[in-house]
Amino acid sequence: MASKSTFTSESVSEGHPDKMADQISDAILDAIIAEDANARVACETMVKTGMVVVAGEITTDAWIDLEERCREVILDIGYNSSDVGFDGASCAIINAIGKQSPDIAMGVNEAKDHEQGAGDQGLMFGYATNETDVLMPAPITYSHLLVKKQAEVRKSGKLPFLRPDAKSQISFTYDEEGTPIGIDTVVFSTQHDPDISQDDLHTAVLENIIQPVLPANWLNADTRYFINPTGNFVIGGPVGDCGLTGRKIIVDTYGGMARHGGGAFSGKDPSKVDRSAAYAVRYVAKNIVAAGLASKCEIQVSYAIGIAEPTSISIDTFGTGKIP
Repeated sequence: MASKSTFTSESVSEGHPDKMADQISDAILDAIIAEDANARVACETMVKTGMVVVAGEITTDAWIDLEERCREVILDIGYNSSDVGFDGASCAIINAIGKQSPDIAMGVNEAKDHEQGAGDQGLMFGYATNETDVLMPAPITYSHLLVKKQAEVRKSGKLPFLRPDAKSQISFTYDEEGTPIGIDTVVFSTQHDPDISQDDLHTAVLENIIQPVLPANWLNADTRYFINPTGNFVIGGPVGDCGLTGRKIIVDTYGGMARHGGGAFSGKDPSKVDRSAAYAVRYVAKNIVAAGLASKCEIQVSYAIGIAEPTSISIDTFGTGKIP
């Protein structure tokens, strides 16, 4: 007999070093694709104290000011002063971009059927569930909303003592049917100025971030809150940790609720099926659930490099499929 269970997912803010790297890679990709829709882009970023390294393979006729794009992203996030540990206006930016291998380009640019071939082999998953109105699992959805709210109250000046780096984690309780019925634990850590007391920080986070975001009917007297559980979180961002593109693949997808093929998204043009195919199967899964054909749906697809058609497709609705 099925019993109640708990499932946990986490998210990170725009100021988390790994997510900074993702955003820089995507900003470069977006700028190139805007000028050259057929560009081949695989852009990787590393951020560490006072430095940004951009590397990878890019083949394009477009020209962009790569340094300017990097600085725009960093400053928009809020790393604009040495006081917060990183300054987008003065940090070093190292460009180590090369061109795509001609061996790869030969198979990708035009497959045998005159369609664009897959940029690599691999497997991708798409998932949807009716747990939330966005057809995503509740734990990852509300974890995202918490860090989004942190950025909102920080940038608006409502909580000016907050700094860009933050993480959230929520444990949901599910009933015997697999429906979310409550929140067991909320973990929220945010970087902050050194002159704010932990008591004031806890109160501000609870009242201005957690309570406005999480549905009251899912919170109860037994819900546990861990706000900055280690105490001070003054040193953060790229000073506290080295950030790399593609290290938050579970945060970027379903929070562990569905399987993952291992490929990251950021900095990759649409020929990279790690990204484009994962988006496509999410779209299909979402529409299956939205149409009422299933309560949840996971789709796997796989590819061979240079071949336009998938090598396999599988669909699982976990026994929730319905015939209209």
